[in-house]
Amino acid sequence: MKKGLRIWALLAVCIGLSGLLAGCRTVTQRANTADTWSKVKQQKKVVVGLDDSFVPMGFRQKSGKLVGYDIDLARAVFKLYGIKVDFQTIDWNMNVTELHNGTIDLIWNGFSITPQRQKQAAFSDTYLYNDQVLVTLKKNKIKSFADMQGKVLGAQTGSSGANDIDTYPKLLKNRIKNHEAVTYDSFTNAFIDLNVGRIQGLLIDSTYANYYIKHQAHPENYRVTTGALPKEKFAVGMRKGDVTMRHKINAGLKRLAANGTLKKINEKWFGSNVDTPLLK
Repeated sequence: MKKGLRIWALLAVCIGLSGLLAGCRTVTQRANTADTWSKVKQQKKVVVGLDDSFVPMGFRQKSGKLVGYDIDLARAVFKLYGIKVDFQTIDWNMNVTELHNGTIDLIWNGFSITPQRQKQAAFSDTYLYNDQVLVTLKKNKIKSFADMQGKVLGAQTGSSGANDIDTYPKLLKNRIKNHEAVTYDSFTNAFIDLNVGRIQGLLIDSTYANYYIKHQAHPENYRVTTGALPKEKFAVGMRKGDVTMRHKINAGLKRLAANGTLKKINEKWFGSNVDTPLLK
């Protein structure tokens, strides 16, 4: 092929690929602006994405059964509308991508509202408050964020805790070894490293930390420290076009708060130690 013809052939391929990519973006944008409630209602099914190792919000028992606070809450809300909830395990670091791609309809798994996430997704009303806490072993004598000076810190990839480390660098990032946290796909693996000394601290959701420590053989070995990080709000994440979905979920949460179901779910998983704005 002559040089000129090769150039025109390559140009044609590039134009074709550009058109294809533009078409994909258009389809994705259209999907994210669509109100899908009528489809969900017709199919009587909604798909919820989660990290299935996040105790007590959504996790698998030894038998493989999926249980948790958010599991019970999601099922209770959609039961009001005669809709079945299918739970899809996802890479938590890709949660919003999975939402935009249409792999899942909702993110319901201790999902904190953050300014960055609000640019990409819509949120339901807050149904639970949460704190980011520092978990350490008492033998390491770390009693404050300042005591993490030169120590190794762990966090989950894509978590709000990992985001807080960068957002509020004076609290931990500027103190810890290499000024970077060691990140993990799951908190389960992070706790393994904490217990064997590969990391000296773990920044984690208080809901997870309290539940995990409570169910250990020696809970007295751990210390949970609350620093100056702002309180977090757990809510359901969805595509911005799902206005009706958001309305239905909010209405459902209020009905569960009014009829006593929310209180029962709270007591089942947290006892009385839970901060729920819907019950105030």
